[in-house]
Amino acid sequence: MISAVVQPLWLALYQGEAGPPHPRARWLAPRTPRWLALLPSPRLDLIQTADLLLAVIAFFITSSQAADWDTSSGNGHFLMAAAVALPIALRDRWPLWAWRAAFLALPYSVWVTSSIGVRPGDPPYTFLMAVSYLLVTYSVAVRCERRITVAVWAASVLAAWIIHPNSLAVATVLVTVTVLFGHNVRVRRSATAQLVVEERRTQEAIGAQSVLEERARIARELHDVVAHHMSVIAIQAEAVPLKAAGDPAQLEAGLADIRVLSLEAIAQLRQVLGVLRDQDGRTDTTPQPGLDRVAELIANARAAGLVVLAKLPGSLEGLPAAVGLSAYRIVQESLSNAMRHAPGATVVVDIGRDEAGLRLHITNGPGVAPAGAPGAGQGLVGMRERAALLGGTLDAGPVPVGGFQVTATLPVDGTTQRRSG
Repeated sequence: MISAVVQPLWLALYQGEAGPPHPRARWLAPRTPRWLALLPSPRLDLIQTADLLLAVIAFFITSSQAADWDTSSGNGHFLMAAAVALPIALRDRWPLWAWRAAFLALPYSVWVTSSIGVRPGDPPYTFLMAVSYLLVTYSVAVRCERRITVAVWAASVLAAWIIHPNSLAVATVLVTVTVLFGHNVRVRRSATAQLVVEERRTQEAIGAQSVLEERARIARELHDVVAHHMSVIAIQAEAVPLKAAGDPAQLEAGLADIRVLSLEAIAQLRQVLGVLRDQDGRTDTTPQPGLDRVAELIANARAAGLVVLAKLPGSLEGLPAAVGLSAYRIVQESLSNAMRHAPGATVVVDIGRDEAGLRLHITNGPGVAPAGAPGAGQGLVGMRERAALLGGTLDAGPVPVGGFQVTATLPVDGTTQRRSG
């Protein structure tokens, strides 16, 4: 119990430290004028400047007032003036030390005013003494923790009671209002600072989420490009020597097809990676593939040994680029999966357009050759994400008679609300 009372007083009078100053508003810290260029700071702190000006005014007024009280007091009036002015000058940089200086100098100032400055029975405080003390008390309440502020209030009220009990009520009201006002300012500033921190964290979280979404988008594009083209290249690299059977012309034609596919894969990889700007700020703006290039996918799949039956829409006018790209990638991934897991199978690609949007239906039967190793399933995840980002749906799974089917609906005319994420 005693420690709970003594420790705050010890902190207030000796060991405690004030918190950092609150950042100044721009209008309170303008740039230093050219004629004050010798100042160490590039900005002129108007609060500190006002404190210094007030301290100088308080010093000269108090010094003159004390000298008028007793011309025989020598340099005593300068000491009293310093006791009033110094805390004002220190209160912004070192508020707690400023209060300590004012509190410790209070007995001397009261002794001077009681001895030669006021009539018996009147409060031994001058107006500037009260202003100086209340200013430093306010600074303590704004910059120090609550227990130190309470200790400063208690010490001030106790000193007022000891020095002049008749003015205790007025002194208590003034100190209490000053402390409460300063503490309220401290609480509001802390809440504002916390709000700024939370807003910054929210912005960082939004930025991180955007980065993750962009990484996921790039990963989908890379997977679709690499998986499809590498599957076709691998199958053709295995099939070309068998088809050529030692015929140089067929071997050369097969290798030429592989080269074309490789160059196409490189070109699409550059398009995907073009979203990442280089140090000069350039980016690749080559159009991404759409449904107008589905015929190329089907031709590549047929060259790799699949039997592809295609039913394509007669017109693709008015089709958004995002829908065309997603449809292209879904067909591409479906054909790639058929090549890997059902070599030589028959694939039916049915693309149509109705009131619900763009409809895709890709079905493959069982393969005629051993299937490759099962994948990690990222292709199916990517297809579902593409459909979901457009507000569409995608279902994929095996069919009872053997094989696999993918059914997707992508909204085109806003019939389905697009989801943001």
